[in-house]
Amino acid sequence: MNPVDQGFLRHAVDLALEAERRGDLPIAAVIVLGDEIVSAAGNRSFLPSPHPGRHAEALALAGIPEDLVARLPEMTCYCTLEPCLMCFGALVLHRMGRVVFGALDPRGGAVSLIEHLPPYVAAKARAMSWIGPVLPEVCDPLCQRALARYWSPSA
Repeated sequence: MNPVDQGFLRHAVDLALEAERRGDLPIAAVIVLGDEIVSAAGNRSFLPSPHPGRHAEALALAGIPEDLVARLPEMTCYCTLEPCLMCFGALVLHRMGRVVFGALDPRGGAVSLIEHLPPYVAAKARAMSWIGPVLPEVCDPLCQRALARYWSPSA
């Protein structure tokens, strides 16, 4: 992994740890255009109240300034965890240029589904760069804690 990618992914790790400290899942995403962060978010699926759509990638996509949305194909999304089906779909349909993820998600990661998608969506997904896992030694423990929290009976 190049130093620039590593730096942005480590920033996502910091945001994931922040999300975990406030009581949410330790997952985060950072969206970059060139060498500038244009949006970033930690997971907010549980707090301030439970909500199924507040995944880090979805929040980061929603936070992109309106005047930059047309440049999504030039952007990279750095996420600590392989995107789930919902976030994968959002990234593909919004035509993100690259996705760099830190850990594989053995229970819900969607990157392996590319070959099974309808042709229109699969073509868009194949046009993107999917890079990962690139920082498993740091992101795998975050994934394990997220899965333990998400799949626990009290979640």
